[in-house]
Amino acid sequence: MEFSYVPIVLSLKVAFAAVIIVTCSSIPIAALMAKREFFGKDVVESVITLPLVLPPSVIGFMLLNVFGKNGPLGRLFEQWFHTRIVFTLAGAVIAAAVVAFPLMYQSVKVAIENVDQNLEKAARTLGAGELRVFFTITLPLALNGIVAGLVLAFARSLGEFGATLMIAGNIPGKTQTMPIAIYFANEAGDTGQASILVIIMTIFSFLVIYGLNRWGKGSRRDSRGGGA
Repeated sequence: MEFSYVPIVLSLKVAFAAVIIVTCSSIPIAALMAKREFFGKDVVESVITLPLVLPPSVIGFMLLNVFGKNGPLGRLFEQWFHTRIVFTLAGAVIAAAVVAFPLMYQSVKVAIENVDQNLEKAARTLGAGELRVFFTITLPLALNGIVAGLVLAFARSLGEFGATLMIAGNIPGKTQTMPIAIYFANEAGDTGQASILVIIMTIFSFLVIYGLNRWGKGSRRDSRGGGA
């Protein structure tokens, strides 16, 4: 059987879209959780990080009940936008974003918590408002953690399988990402296609982690003044 590059393209589309969603949503939420104390905070944080420990099939089942034809958001999309989420690439993006969000959130939250509060206080005493302090002091100093979370979220999105299969299905050329293509190619006895995709995913994942480690070491050297 001729090798198809479509699952690779779809996986990259899903991963990039999921990372954009996760980045835009995790940074403000992580900042709020890092800077504010409120009743029920532990419960909220437990819910946010729950996808880290839940089996992907459970996450997929929940997403089906939310975005399915009879689900609350599923009906909303049908009525307002005349579109559906289940068995579409949008469903794959949502599944990837849900499972990747806790990784990005945890990394950003820890990075923001480690920012020197004296620098933030100094900026406030000079007349800077909260938004200016956040964008000019907090975010730049938390950049290492944000980048690390972004890379890990991208890698997690790229490798998502269980939840994606349940909500997006296995539709070649439409929702069949690399992990799903590997599984079904192996089931069909097409070990050639499966092996090539496994090699591609392994190399890519290695390069992502290797690049992150190298970037982290370079950032630490820069923070020490460029010493070896």
